[in-house]
Amino acid sequence: MMPPAAIVTDIEGTTTPISFVHRVLFPYARERMAAFVATNHPALADVPEPRLETLLGWMDGDEKITALKTIQGIIWAEGYESGALIGEVYEDVAPALKRWARAGLRLYVYSSGSVAAQRLLFGHSSAGDLNPLFQANFDTRVGPKREAASYGAIARGIGLTAGEVLFLSDIEAELDAAAQAGLKTCQLVRANDGTLASTRHVTAADFGEVAAAFGLARG
Repeated sequence: MMPPAAIVTDIEGTTTPISFVHRVLFPYARERMAAFVATNHPALADVPEPRLETLLGWMDGDEKITALKTIQGIIWAEGYESGALIGEVYEDVAPALKRWARAGLRLYVYSSGSVAAQRLLFGHSSAGDLNPLFQANFDTRVGPKREAASYGAIARGIGLTAGEVLFLSDIEAELDAAAQAGLKTCQLVRANDGTLASTRHVTAADFGEVAAAFGLARG
């Protein structure tokens, strides 16, 4: 198997514990949502009335709606910048990303969270500022994560063929869509996240196993 030229990584359940999102980020945004709605921020323009009830309903359903993700990102920005929030990343992630970047791999992020939220998490992470390692970030504005067209658009956008790109995620349906578009795929099966291993994709317990499976830099 030829090593990929680029890696596109998911965040929740892949680089970051699922519990961080649900235990820390979501409650932080929820507690401040009423105050945010009262500001009549321009980001609220795409939220139907009654806005607070709509936003809380979307949060309860874990909806991947761009307007919600944008607003959450704005609220989280205050938390990261004040030091109240620190982005959690698994211990194996930062060393692997740094090795891969030094080896010439092009690194990208694709998450349902907004690009702003992604950059906040990696910019204020438990491993320091990881943003310089990534060449670009993608969110749902490029398309839904469970549709093959989204991954094709990313590959074209970064100037590579689909087969040159490896997509990392914990979600089998996302990996299915990426594989349908022609990308290489690997499922992260993190013990702490209770991920069910796929039978259709290469699996790895951490980024070290990803490196071993795809011939990437390991030391």
